Parts: sequence; C-alpha cells; structure tokens
Amino acid sequence: MPILRLAYATQFLIALIAVFVLWSEVGGQNHLDLMPWYLKLGLGAGAALAAVKATAAAVSREHPWNSGTLKWFGIMLALLAGCGLASYYYHVYGETDEEQDQPDVSLCRPPGRPSARNPVEEPSCGAGPEAYPTPMRG
Repeated sequence: MPILRLAYATQFLIALIAVFVLWSEVGGQNHLDLMPWYLKLGLGAGAALAAVKATAAAVSREHPWNSGTLKWFGIMLALLAGCGLASYYYHVYGETDEEQDQPDVSLCRPPGRPSARNPVEEPSCGAGPEAYPTPMRG
C-alpha cells in the first residue's frame, strides 16, 4: 500500500504540472498572470486532485469505468471548464497593455483665429520660436 500512495502523490504532482501547462497554453499566459493566486490554486489543484481521485476509484474496483471514476472524471471536467471560464473572464475584463485607439486632442487653436478673451492673434502651436515676440530688455 505505501507504494500506491507514492504513485498517487507522483501522479498528483505530474497532473498539477500538466494542468498549469495546459492552462497557460490554451488560455494564454498573460490572462493567467492577471488572475489572483487563490483562483489559480483552487482550480488547478482541484483538477489535479480530481484526476488522482478518478485514478484511485478506477483501481479500487473490478471495472475501471465505475460510478466513482465517472463522478471524479465529471468533477475534473467541471474544474477544467472553470479554468476556461476564468481565462475567458480575464480575457474580456482584464487589463491590457495595448494603447487604446483614442483620437489625438489638440489644445491649440487653428492659426489666425483670435479667442474671445485675447483678441490679439497668437501664432499657432506648430509655429517656431521666431513667431513669438521676444521681450525687450534694456
């Protein structure tokens, strides 16, 4: 029996690695990085544990596809579907590093149009330093 426990522990660790590699490849690593740690831990470790429990249920009885195996296999599929839904949620509502397409806003007036507060025509924003009068020093 101790060798069987060692085999289940090894299967759990391998399943844990497989779940997170599959999740990062299918769901995208950047979406996985946006998720809180407790969500990743719960879903990933739960799916790995369900895989081990399904294996243990298959080994415990004469027929491998028994009610216990199907129950744990269904739980594993539900947890993996939860992984997919969490990735989709962070894909839709997560932060992005991309620039949003916003129109450029200019704070300058077009040249030749004085404002109501300043009736004197000022040079446009694109004008060089020669367009601005220099104060007289003396």
